Amino acid sequence: MGSSTRPQRVRRASPSDPETTSPGRQRRRGSLISGVLGASLLLVGIGAVLLSGAFERDPKLRVAGEDRPVNVSARSTRDISAHNSPTLVRNPTRPGNLAVSSRVDTPVFTCALHVSGNGGGSWTQTSIPEPKGEGGKCFNPDVAFSADGTLYLSFVTLKGRGNVPHAVWMSTSKDGGRTLSEPVRVGGPLAFQVRLAADPVKPERVYLTYLQAAEVGTLKFTEPGNPIVAVRSDDGGATWGEPVRVSSAARGRVVAPAPVVGRDGTLYVLYTDLREDRLNYEGGHQGRGGAPYQGPTSLVLSRSRDNGETWVESVAADDLVPIQRFVVFLAQFPSVAVDHDGRVYAAFHSNTLGDPDVWAWSLARGASSWNGPVRVNDTRRRDGTAQYLPKLSVAPDGRLDVMYYDRRADRQNLLNHVSLQSSFDHGKTFTHAVRLTSRPSDSRIGFGAKEGLPDLGSRLGLLSTNRAALGLWTDTRAGIPATQKQDLAEAAVAVTPPEQLSDGAQDALRYGGVAMCLAGLALLAMALLRRRGDTAAPA
Repeated sequence: MGSSTRPQRVRRASPSDPETTSPGRQRRRGSLISGVLGASLLLVGIGAVLLSGAFERDPKLRVAGEDRPVNVSARSTRDISAHNSPTLVRNPTRPGNLAVSSRVDTPVFTCALHVSGNGGGSWTQTSIPEPKGEGGKCFNPDVAFSADGTLYLSFVTLKGRGNVPHAVWMSTSKDGGRTLSEPVRVGGPLAFQVRLAADPVKPERVYLTYLQAAEVGTLKFTEPGNPIVAVRSDDGGATWGEPVRVSSAARGRVVAPAPVVGRDGTLYVLYTDLREDRLNYEGGHQGRGGAPYQGPTSLVLSRSRDNGETWVESVAADDLVPIQRFVVFLAQFPSVAVDHDGRVYAAFHSNTLGDPDVWAWSLARGASSWNGPVRVNDTRRRDGTAQYLPKLSVAPDGRLDVMYYDRRADRQNLLNHVSLQSSFDHGKTFTHAVRLTSRPSDSRIGFGAKEGLPDLGSRLGLLSTNRAALGLWTDTRAGIPATQKQDLAEAAVAVTPPEQLSDGAQDALRYGGVAMCLAGLALLAMALLRRRGDTAAPA
């Protein structure tokens, strides 16, 4: 008989089966899990780091509508007034209430004040009362709003054959600038380049700064040693203290003081030290329009923490290169601004690279040395065009805006546009420029054109909020060299700030992402080592 065989049972493997739990298979499974987990951590970590940086990108500036005139005379073909040197201010108690003062050079020297109740949408001109018994020409006005909404207007009266300052005057307005009080006499003769600053916290405190000359000639100072001084009123301009010297006695040729008051009450005055520049300081009208002075000049900040009683100086720049000849009585002002944290910014133009550029400096609160200079305009270096006369403004959220005249579009370097750039990192870097002007202005139109150096004024106007900036400048499109007509024009810029997380959230994303990347790399390395171990192990 043949033998019979039983069918053999097939045994299924279980998780505890020795064959499935062999060291080799365990290593392979662990390697796979480590690899997947490591790759996931690495990708998530990279995403977190990228996300932390993405919230700092892409601020946008956009001109909101076409530029438009401010002064009423701009709409008249028969009025040939030359408005320039605007100061633009906002009422802190009614943000829509704006005021702008302007110097008028032709056909006669005078002053102008325009006010708006709708944020610059429309403007009306306010009559400036003449000082009783003075009989001089109103000139070189400046304005400031106090913390309680009082508008202060300063100006000088001109007298004599040389049209030199005879007295300094102050008017106030309690209705946003629609009407002005009778002027009060603040200072005496030969007060040049008078500027005004109000304390942003104490409503009754206001300052005036100016260059006090001893003797002058025709459009010149006859000798050095004329100081910059400051005077203070603690009762809303009714009475004034004695002038206190701001500039150091060692600086003999100082001009163009620009004041600002910080929220802690510190008074800052930025000015230019012409140093050995006798060509402009003592040269008068002779040679106007010729080559600029070739030596260096300095940008100096004086600050007082005791309401203007004592002063300490620091030098922002000692190597500025002048860009042109100028009438020293009408010197262009550098610009100064201070943010809510007490950081001070300064800006001016210089021929440092061979043509005029805009430069900016910053001084942190409590610091002894300045940061900068930073070249603001984003033109090609040494392109042969001028960017000059910057104006600074700081938004409540800390954004720094800089506006300036810009000739980059004209290879002949004659036609002005107006450009604005912003910094979101305290003046370290700036956005690309946005153009505020729809058409350029001819820089050759203005007072002094016959002598070869037309004057577009000593400053520009700029106000900044968290979402916008309003710029104001001298526009010559309605004028010709024969009329010298100049108008004030304005344009608004809408600002979209970069998206930002809080510092804590941003750090958590950044450093957490770095930690996940490192952990992921470690797991991937572990998986790779296990796989190599498996490959090298005997079957």
